[in-house]
Amino acid sequence: MPVSLLWAVDVYGRVYSLSTAGQQWEQCRDAQMEFKRVTAAQQCCWGIACDNNIYLNVHASDLPVRYQEETYENQRWNPVDGFSDRLLPSDRWQWSDVTGLQHQPLDSFTLPSSSWEWEGDWHMDENFEGEPTEKEGWNYSIDFPATYTKDKKWNSCVRRRRWLRYRRYKAMDTWAKIPKQQTSLPDPFSDISCGGWEISEEPRARLSLWAVSLQGKVWFREGICHHNPEGSSWEEVPLPGEVVQISCGPGDLVWAVLWEGTSWAVVDSPSPDVGAIHAAVGVNVVWALTKDNKVWFRRGVNSHNPCGSGWISMIGEMIMINVGLNDQVLAISCEDRAVCFRQGVTSSELSGKTWRVINVPRDGDRSHSSASASSLQSAGCYFCGEVQVQTVSSDVESDTDKASTDGANCLATSTSPESFVDAPSDQLSETPKPLIPKVTSDSFISELVSDRETGKISREVCGSAAPAWSNVDLEEAQGQQAQTGAALDSADTCSLSSVATYTLAMEDPYGADEHPLWAWVSGGGCSVDSHSQLNWFNILVQSVQSMSLSITPAQTAAWKRQIFEQLNERTKRELDNFRHYEQAIEQSVWMKKGTMQWWRDWKPHKWMDVHFALEQFSGPEGNKDGILFIYYNFYEEKKYLHAFINEVTILVPVLNDYKHTFAIYTPERTKQRWPIRVSAATELEMHDWLALLSVSCCDSRGIQGPPSKQAIWSITCKGDIFVSEPSPALEEMPYPTPCDQMFWRQVGGHLRMIECNSVGIVWGIGYDHTAWIYTGGYGGGFFQGLASSTDNIYTQVDVKSVYIYENHRWNPVTGYTNRGLPTDRYMWSDASGLHECTKTNTKPPSPQWTWVSDWAVDYSVSGGTDREGWQYAADFPASYHGYKTMKDFVRRRRWKVQTGHHGPWQEIPPIPLSDVSILPCAAQSSVDVVPLWAISNKGDVLCRLGVTALTPAGSSWLHVGTDQPFKSVSIGAASHVWAIARDGSAFYRGSVSSQDPAGDCWYHIPSPSKQKLKQVSVGRTSVYTVDENSNLWYRQGVTPSYPQGSAWEHISNNVRKVSIGPLDQVWIIADKVQGSRSLSCGTVCHRLGVQPKEPKGQSWDYGIGGGWDHVTVRGNSMEPPRLPSLTELSAQM
Repeated sequence: MPVSLLWAVDVYGRVYSLSTAGQQWEQCRDAQMEFKRVTAAQQCCWGIACDNNIYLNVHASDLPVRYQEETYENQRWNPVDGFSDRLLPSDRWQWSDVTGLQHQPLDSFTLPSSSWEWEGDWHMDENFEGEPTEKEGWNYSIDFPATYTKDKKWNSCVRRRRWLRYRRYKAMDTWAKIPKQQTSLPDPFSDISCGGWEISEEPRARLSLWAVSLQGKVWFREGICHHNPEGSSWEEVPLPGEVVQISCGPGDLVWAVLWEGTSWAVVDSPSPDVGAIHAAVGVNVVWALTKDNKVWFRRGVNSHNPCGSGWISMIGEMIMINVGLNDQVLAISCEDRAVCFRQGVTSSELSGKTWRVINVPRDGDRSHSSASASSLQSAGCYFCGEVQVQTVSSDVESDTDKASTDGANCLATSTSPESFVDAPSDQLSETPKPLIPKVTSDSFISELVSDRETGKISREVCGSAAPAWSNVDLEEAQGQQAQTGAALDSADTCSLSSVATYTLAMEDPYGADEHPLWAWVSGGGCSVDSHSQLNWFNILVQSVQSMSLSITPAQTAAWKRQIFEQLNERTKRELDNFRHYEQAIEQSVWMKKGTMQWWRDWKPHKWMDVHFALEQFSGPEGNKDGILFIYYNFYEEKKYLHAFINEVTILVPVLNDYKHTFAIYTPERTKQRWPIRVSAATELEMHDWLALLSVSCCDSRGIQGPPSKQAIWSITCKGDIFVSEPSPALEEMPYPTPCDQMFWRQVGGHLRMIECNSVGIVWGIGYDHTAWIYTGGYGGGFFQGLASSTDNIYTQVDVKSVYIYENHRWNPVTGYTNRGLPTDRYMWSDASGLHECTKTNTKPPSPQWTWVSDWAVDYSVSGGTDREGWQYAADFPASYHGYKTMKDFVRRRRWKVQTGHHGPWQEIPPIPLSDVSILPCAAQSSVDVVPLWAISNKGDVLCRLGVTALTPAGSSWLHVGTDQPFKSVSIGAASHVWAIARDGSAFYRGSVSSQDPAGDCWYHIPSPSKQKLKQVSVGRTSVYTVDENSNLWYRQGVTPSYPQGSAWEHISNNVRKVSIGPLDQVWIIADKVQGSRSLSCGTVCHRLGVQPKEPKGQSWDYGIGGGWDHVTVRGNSMEPPRLPSLTELSAQM
């Protein structure tokens, strides 16, 4: 689970954050003023301060927030001056944008606010469509506007070049004031809410920020994204009435509470007699509070039915409520102002089960000292369990309901009687309730500060026309008496900010053992789900444990030594007297049988019911082996198929919609591309057989424990992880070990790509771009018992998208419909159109996956879409485009699935990655800090600092500046770094060393002719790349003095991925490999004949496949055995 933050504001206006991995509230020390309320997302937090201005706190990250400013310099050729800035009157501006319509001189660019700074000066872009320009970045054309080329021709009459300058957002981890608009300034804000980060048609990192002004108007902040976290401007949104509170969910749901007390104009209040005061919106949920502090849950809410179907009353009384990520609910209780977390919220039970108090201490609390006796006495109140339900209303609440004359005019967030006067001192003394200040105006603060010496707090009663407003809390009201009916008719109390809060100039307003009094909470940036293990509720146990007697390290060492000596004495006493006895049993045979189905080898191929048996035996020396039998009937004749366990090379779970299938490979069947496929009756039975067979295969080969540092890792197209232990003879010449004889065993977890080196550092990247580090364990997943280590196994969560297509055909009568021609593809199909894929029969990729979202139209399709997500083409199949013609079209809908694997992997937050590369160290390498480079999912190049064998996760990221986004990176020997940009061009990073891990500049390397590269891998002296047409290229002329090389040489085609080892070994994932029955895609292949004098090798050796998607050999630094020379042989003779 990634570490995220829960934000809250106490009644004194101080902002705190609580980490999902922490156990205490951390105060935002940067805040120089008090805040009324905050709203959070995963990357930032917004807040309204006491000055009614909006402030933004962007979380610090190793990946900076950068924005690229660009402008174009335009010139025209004339016979006198040549190319000059003398343009025709009809031409574009000399300095303009890319369209030429907007005037953009260099001095017209200014910083949006004081939170930004320039990274450098303006510079020319010397790259054009992946190719370097010849002179000063100019691109030539015959006229404006037209197609530009980097080469000057005889008819090139105009030219242009692009100038770039980057600005960086510097106000990280600090509250920065959002600049006001120059025109149409909105009035001060009273409420704010952010969301919308899960809207599929919006760009990545786009946020929706909604605000409510003091006059009840609603405003929307335009242009908030990753490159512009502040946004650009406020836009007013018209509503049917005046609004007091608004809530925006992660998706496209937005609810508001009107002054009249109803949640929006078309949704009835939960209670007809008591209006609503607060609404909180999630993805599929809406929670609300009414004026009597009752909690309500709106059922049936989703994107298709945003208003829901009805209200359900929930247990508890709250003053505010908030819905965070994954529809998790947080609230502040009415009785003691504690932050409450709703437990049991899942996708199937959105309302949850019970409220649980988050009562962890704050940083700097005097009561959080484990050495004090008071801490032990108060340990029982750190976690109060469930919130006690208030069943009997107070007298003041009853009086309030009776005295209220016009509930429609009362503010929706008012939680107290409408007006009060000072009561006599004797009656005040009868109510010993604690005083909880809750204020909403600067005038009220002045009175609080001026009267704090006498201990008397005056209250401001606001009429309906009063410009300033205040709010009185329920606890304050319980010590007062209500005014007479005449006074009620002439006054009306309103609360605009409900829980806006200010300090009373006290150093610590809380007592020694008092918990904080909270006013606002926001969980929009807090990632918690039903499987999350939170430390918020474990503090009681740890507090009690911290009070135990302290034991010094010397006492611990003596205690361990004493136990070890006692165990040795017991072993001698119990075993030494029986060593002369012979073993009673020297050999043992063990067998397991079951019924399965087998996909028979001959035509017609079909599933047959068979008896499946594993016979395992152990020899006198303890070695284990076994035989696998498949008994079947052939024309009423009993036959069997067998395979020796020591010949099995891999066991692979096979995706099947209706059967629980796995494949068994041997060297011979690997060559044929035709494994033994069997199917179990249930998923549990399949996992039991896989775990048993895997242990038997490892025992027969003497493989135990975690993979070695030299291991070769691979990943299937489903994300399953396999590892193989290489032998020194794998690279031996002239007779290497065949690649199809390698044994692969599965490791728990799910990844998209993996990278390793010979020091034992292994990184992986999931389908959702999350980075993972190998922990050193083994097993996980369905491997249990002896097949898996007991430690270093963690839960791994990944998100993967599954796509299906909706196909329509046009006819003159009905237009576009789902009635196709008899020769057409299925109306719901996969990308090829050959397989029918509907919403109901589309299954997750494997039993470990579960659906996490509803069907949604995918707008991010190559070629573009229209507003409804449709793509159009002339016929099936053809080239699709996003504009409508009179031909057929297809529409893609995206479905996200989530898995909860267990494996030896730990997450490395917070930056999502798309590629990673680790320095391939030699066998006797003495490198302390291992260089590691990566590409973020946004295309930024990163360098990881502090990566060692003891700390493989490293410490922090160092951003490496680029002029365009990148997609692949690789670091080879001597810290030679190569990278591929998204436009397919290659780059070399100069001067990378241990003293300067990021290098100094990029050198553009021309790509192969008419090819766009997509992946690069660098070894000891070799550089290989793969282009988008699946061609494998080798870089010639790479030397220590000239590491950029001289030219590209084509090696092979049908290559998907390439991995170069520390000894320049070449391994690839190949497509279209010939098998005994068909072509195989996704096959692991090894290049034979690679030597220092012949780095390109000679031929390919085909290994396991198909269905593989990634392989890395960058950890295998074992030198092959050296054959003796003729001189050495003659000397021996």
